[in-house]
Amino acid sequence: MQIGNFLETVTFISAILVILLILLQQRGASLGSGSGGSGELFTKRRGLEKSMFVTTVFFACVFVISILGLLLIPA
Repeated sequence: MQIGNFLETVTFISAILVILLILLQQRGASLGSGSGGSGELFTKRRGLEKSMFVTTVFFACVFVISILGLLLIPA
């Protein structure tokens, strides 16, 4: 397997995982929070929410690094 094919695979998988992890994260309690209905100004991430956030950041970094790798490798 060539390095270009490997980076393309890593890019594709990390992109799908980042999209899924972003969609799974909760932001706000309900639809009313979008119009100012939520009384909380700042909440701290704990437990599963924190783990999902860290995992999302990790896969976003993997995605960016793989894109840069694809740009630097001659075709």
